[in-house]
Amino acid sequence: MRLFYGFGIRCFFAVMWIASWFHPKAKKWIAGRRIPIDSYRIPKNKELVWFHCASLGEFDQGLPVMNAYKEAKPDTFLLVTFFSPSGMEFYNKREHQVDLAVYLPLDTKRKARKFIAHFNPKSVFFVKYEFWYNHLKCARRNGANIYGVSSLFRPTHRFFKWYGGFFRQALRLFDHFYTQDIRSKDLLNSIGIDQVTVTGDTRYDRMIAVKENCKENEILKTFVESKPVLILGSSWTIDEEILVPALFELRQKFKIIIAPHDISEKHIEQIAAEFDHDPERYTQFRNLGRDILILDTIGQLTNAYQYADMAYIGGGFTGKLHNILEPGAFGIPVFFGPKYARFPEAQLFLDEGVAFTIEDSFSFEKAVEEATGKRAQINEKLSEIFAKNQGAARKIIRSLE
Repeated sequence: MRLFYGFGIRCFFAVMWIASWFHPKAKKWIAGRRIPIDSYRIPKNKELVWFHCASLGEFDQGLPVMNAYKEAKPDTFLLVTFFSPSGMEFYNKREHQVDLAVYLPLDTKRKARKFIAHFNPKSVFFVKYEFWYNHLKCARRNGANIYGVSSLFRPTHRFFKWYGGFFRQALRLFDHFYTQDIRSKDLLNSIGIDQVTVTGDTRYDRMIAVKENCKENEILKTFVESKPVLILGSSWTIDEEILVPALFELRQKFKIIIAPHDISEKHIEQIAAEFDHDPERYTQFRNLGRDILILDTIGQLTNAYQYADMAYIGGGFTGKLHNILEPGAFGIPVFFGPKYARFPEAQLFLDEGVAFTIEDSFSFEKAVEEATGKRAQINEKLSEIFAKNQGAARKIIRSLE
């Protein structure tokens, strides 16, 4: 199986190399891995701690633990690796204490040995999932302690299948897993991994901190004019196609802010073309009295939630639901599509009556109407949910002491 794994890794690289000729993201993925690992300079007199995050979402999840670790050990050198270009491109838009961020090399034996030999991490944290066998094995042989942070497992994962023996070996390299929920703990226990503690989702800590440090935005404040605000956050094309008919009605009652997942000029123009009056664009804001504003830039969505009365979060029609905890931290009702099974926080929000699933434009309008009548109760319930689930990062750090 290890031979097949190595062959598969190289085939994946070949596919990405071919794709890099046509796809900008693949091009960045390849280019970032051309930088020699030994070109990165690190201090020899500091203990190095390595966090691996697949992308920006996992970085947000690991950030509370990183910050807590640095508070406990301020002299630590904090290394973060990313698999995806999205993480490398946008992590600096967060307030952080990262000393160095690099792309994770391809998971071959040779590259993993070189990576571990150069950085020599004393502690290793893999956030949520993505378990790269060769890097983990080399770190273990080098004497590092290895932890899973906000780990989340489902029965459909290959670790729990009849053919998952090799992949289970990667999990057995960990000293301890700190899981988001009891189901993940039970799944790990079912394959003989008992060094597991349920600490919850660290994103609750992250979102509480985001809300507390949120700054006013003059453009958004001017646009909303103290009127009710509905946000489409991280919307995909399919979300926009489904919701546009409802927006024609809802714009009579709400100021609408659309923050698309794809902010390319072509896509922004496609969204604007759906409406009879050109919406305002954030980067070209002129205060024309429009009722729709498109966030055509990265980094302003979080600021926008402080002005919102409710939010639709994209990805629920593709099975890639975006972060619903972010608007939830601001105490507003949340809406999303029907494909949310991979996201336990979505089920929690539904069970607690603070979120609504929608199937089409009509059901979205009905859900908005229902949520409007429950706005105060939802705000109170969300405060309770976040108060109950905060503190995961501190639990992890205390466990490591």
